[in-house]
Amino acid sequence: MARYDEMMFTPAVEARQDGIASKGKFASRYSQIERQHIGPVKIAFLLDRSTIYIATVGETGWPYIQHRGGACGFIKLIDETTIGFADYLGNRQLISAGNLDGDDRVSVFAMDYACKARLKIQGHAKMLDVKDHPELTLKLMDDGAKTPDRLMTIQITAHDWNCPKYITPRFDAGEMTQLVGPELGRLEARIAELETENERLRTGQGEQP
Repeated sequence: MARYDEMMFTPAVEARQDGIASKGKFASRYSQIERQHIGPVKIAFLLDRSTIYIATVGETGWPYIQHRGGACGFIKLIDETTIGFADYLGNRQLISAGNLDGDDRVSVFAMDYACKARLKIQGHAKMLDVKDHPELTLKLMDDGAKTPDRLMTIQITAHDWNCPKYITPRFDAGEMTQLVGPELGRLEARIAELETENERLRTGQGEQP
């Protein structure tokens, strides 16, 4: 697997870094051998995502970004360096698919807004026909889901955590339930208790003889 800095820090990038005295600042970080493997922590992070953004480049040279999402766990592990997911047709423009026909390189942001974390991935992607890959289709489908229109796989080439500094925390319905569920349960129990007490008082059952 490639080092992220060697892939992304071009001479032009390093010239910019030199201008703010950050050139070479990251060398020791990226030279660590363990950083060059995707590792169980990053894999677990990917497999628990509900949102990713995928950038491709078209024949005109312009980049294009597409969102992909689903229930947490819609991304599956295919092998130690490859992830994939069942893909469904959206607006039928097929820009990402067409771009990948000419250049299979992608850049991915995997987002966890609640924890202010994002993982950057560089890789090679494929759009596969479900008819040609029945076993992989079953592996990438969620239980009970309809058959996808196609499959997308991404072989991870390089990766890096991104700075969380300016990520605004956001929470989906499931995350909100986890956050406020216990308090809601307590309030609901208290409301039921008060309603019972109110009914007893209203019917005179609470009066002293």
